[in-house]
Parts: sequence; C-alpha cells; structure tokens
Amino acid sequence: MSISQTAPVSSGALWTGRVLSGLIILFMIFDGAIKLPPLDIVTQTMVPLGWPAEANVARMLGIIGLISTALYALPRTSVLGAILLTAYMGGAIATNARIGNPLFSHTLFGVYLGIILWGGLYLRDPKVRALIPFSR
Repeated sequence: MSISQTAPVSSGALWTGRVLSGLIILFMIFDGAIKLPPLDIVTQTMVPLGWPAEANVARMLGIIGLISTALYALPRTSVLGAILLTAYMGGAIATNARIGNPLFSHTLFGVYLGIILWGGLYLRDPKVRALIPFSR
C-alpha cells in the first residue's frame, strides 16, 4: 500500500487518535508554559537533574517544547512535530537515566508519552498509517 492509498479508519479510531494527541498537546503546553516565567520551583527542580538553576535555561527548554508541540498540533506539520517531541523526550529520558532516577516512574515516562504521541498520530493521520502498516 502506497502513501496515497491509505486504508480508511473508523470514526472511533479517529476520535481516539484526536483524544490521545490532545492529551499530549495539553500536557506539553503545561510543561512548556511553566518553564517560561522564572518560577523558583522550576529552576530549583532542574538542579538535581544536572541542569543549571537559571531561568534562561528553563525558558529555552519551554520554548523548544512549545514550538515542537505547535508543530505537532498542526496537521501539515504534525509528523515533524512528533519527531521533534520524540527528540525532546529522549533528552528527558537520557537526563533521568544519567542521574539514576527510578526506571518505570521517571526514566521511562518519556517513552510512555512517545507511545501516546505516536499512537495518536497513527490513528488520526492516514499518511502515517500508510508508512507504518500494522495490518495487511
């Protein structure tokens, strides 16, 4: 099956994909928004992760996350946004693994988000379904 020949998806699967994507978008908006103002709680929790307690570093991470989220939310750029968010979450996974945080609750949290992110995109985007055919 080529990219131009995609199998139809049920409305239930389409709405499930939209809800999953919406959850990721809301979470990432919250995550990025709390990093923009110089909140002490954000900068102080960055120190145990090995990041400097500087508002500009938190702000930079917030902006990267918000731009990637905006790209994911827009249908024309959703695949690029998903790739960038996957890279962003990979950084979070690497940071948590490096300092020895608990595996299932902290380190793999980015993996859980990535599964939801790509699952939502897979269900709502026929081109992604054509690229990743799980069925015949």
